[in-house]
Amino acid sequence: MLIELDLDGVRLELPSNTPILMLRESSGRRRMLPIYIGGPEASSIHFALEGVLPERPLTHDLFVSLIGVLDVELESIVITQVIDNTYFAELHLKGSSGERIVSCRPSDAVAIALRAGAPLYATEELMDLVGRQAPDADADSEEEILDEFRDFIESIKPEDFQG
Repeated sequence: MLIELDLDGVRLELPSNTPILMLRESSGRRRMLPIYIGGPEASSIHFALEGVLPERPLTHDLFVSLIGVLDVELESIVITQVIDNTYFAELHLKGSSGERIVSCRPSDAVAIALRAGAPLYATEELMDLVGRQAPDADADSEEEILDEFRDFIESIKPEDFQG
């Protein structure tokens, strides 16, 4: 069974300034699914949330363009499992040749889903294993988190994206 998720945001773990993708169950128990991600992926997700359109397509924008050109639709993304603290996800695609599933990192899956308007899911088994009940944050701590993330985004340089 799949559990629908909402993107709660990307936060920074202090003092290491490591980005964490925060996903929350859309209904039910409203458990959180935190996943550590890289800086470039955090930036890409942030750009999609803010509606930033780069002059030239970035990797996730390019992928969404390719999906459209190939006459395929991204139906959903599913975060499937965690093995040794590494999370796995799938892109569920549908086109004239049928349904296809492509394995990927959760951060890439979310960045692509945001651009394509596709829903986010996790398996029930994964949520039972790692989902956390989180207390509701007050407005002050949410604003502090956003300020920290803005500082992080502003500190990123083009060289950070070179592999």
